[in-house]
Amino acid sequence: MKTIFVVDDSDTNLLMVEEALEDHYRVMTIPSAAKMFVFLEKITPDLILLDIEMPEMNGFEALQRLKSRPEYANVPVMFLTGYLDHAIEARSRELGAAEVIIKPFSAPALLERIGTYLSNS
Repeated sequence: MKTIFVVDDSDTNLLMVEEALEDHYRVMTIPSAAKMFVFLEKITPDLILLDIEMPEMNGFEALQRLKSRPEYANVPVMFLTGYLDHAIEARSRELGAAEVIIKPFSAPALLERIGTYLSNS
């Protein structure tokens, strides 16, 4: 089963994503980008869903750090954000995000977008 990291500082958002994905993927919910890097020392996920607005290390900083490491550079990262404008979209593409998904999202739409990058085997 494919593993997805869900990184968000909101417990509500973590729970919503976990409920949407848990029947299809192994979901690991992580409350901060800094903690994500601790998990990465033990597990390399198949995909990362990453909030942009977080304290300490935001999603852009986390994505830059991920893409700079050869062992994680090819892991697809999809941003989850409550706000999207042209600057955020441009920055996301520039840094190598696979997608930008607006919260709130529908579970079927999220599964479909993830399925674009992962075949659930």
